[in-house]
Amino acid sequence: MRPNRPIYLDNQATTPCDPRVVQAMLPWFTEQFGNPHSAEHVMGRTAEAAVEAARGQVAALIGAEPREIVFTSGATESNNIAIKGAARFARRAGDPRRRVITLATEHKCVLESVADLAEEGFEPVVLPVRADGLLDPDTLRAALAEPTLLVSVMAVNNETGVIQDIAALAAIARQAGALFHSDAAQGAGKIALDVAGIDLMSLSGHKIYGPKGIGALYVRRRPRVRLAPLFSGGGQERGLRSGTLATPLIVGLGEAARLAMAELAEDAARIAVLRARMQAGLAPLGARLNGSAAARIAGNLNLTFPAARAADLMAACPDLCVSTGSACTSAAIEPSHVLRAMGLTEDAAARTLRIGIGRFTSAADIDAAADMLRRAAAHASIEA
Repeated sequence: MRPNRPIYLDNQATTPCDPRVVQAMLPWFTEQFGNPHSAEHVMGRTAEAAVEAARGQVAALIGAEPREIVFTSGATESNNIAIKGAARFARRAGDPRRRVITLATEHKCVLESVADLAEEGFEPVVLPVRADGLLDPDTLRAALAEPTLLVSVMAVNNETGVIQDIAALAAIARQAGALFHSDAAQGAGKIALDVAGIDLMSLSGHKIYGPKGIGALYVRRRPRVRLAPLFSGGGQERGLRSGTLATPLIVGLGEAARLAMAELAEDAARIAVLRARMQAGLAPLGARLNGSAAARIAGNLNLTFPAARAADLMAACPDLCVSTGSACTSAAIEPSHVLRAMGLTEDAAARTLRIGIGRFTSAADIDAAADMLRRAAAHASIEA
């Protein structure tokens, strides 16, 4: 029997907008439609106050000051501003350092941002990770033996859910005199984050049950991190991100951040139980977990199946929403660069599914999904 709705287990790709977030946003689309930059009248000032309240909510989620938060369209833009902006400002200021370090398992927008800088005379350095997906601190120390401008390491991997020790890695970079940036889009709301010792951090609304099209960049004030803006305009957002702010989306991001902070522990505990339930339900298939079992967010399972190809499993389960990897690269018919960097063969990567459990996943969803996958795997084995 087909379910009444698809079972959604792809919460690393995006999360559903929390109904409480939607309710918080609605008035700012209708009654309160003022431009937050129109300080001359009451509607503009009302919108501006809402934006600043949301700025405070986002800041509180990561232990920042409100004025250290710059609103963007999402983590991809935040990552570009952080990486390219830091490099370009340093070059204009006469800084001789050209080395920019990142990891082979980073999101494509980070890898591409770092690669783009090569055309501007910078030296991209892409470090390997261990088989468990974690960066060996000694590998970073060795890379920092040469003068380095910036290190960018994501807090939580978008495919495997592996949590890097950001505080420790940031301390190593700081000791070497390099700036440290972290793409925390997958970590916010799932693990406790603190920007102490970190220079730049990227966030995304739709990964924390907020709206799409909104994100933020933390930019440390003391000592001040200087960035060159990517485009010109009216100088909004400390001159780093010109353009009229999307008040409804910002209010939604603020409410999502508030809820994430208030419910983080409860969500993580409940989701961890569901993840264990899913693992138990799929145990008969002999699927192998990719990435560290201990250092990972509660809701992620990245599993390589012994025989069935991931594409075949998904085709056999049309009412189940899972994925083979990053949503940003799923259109490309190629093995996951994250899994390959962790040592998986192309064949193994093609037999791997990413399962993302979230705030609105139920135990019934888990049981039905496990049953679907067991049936699909059995059918694939018979055909093989």
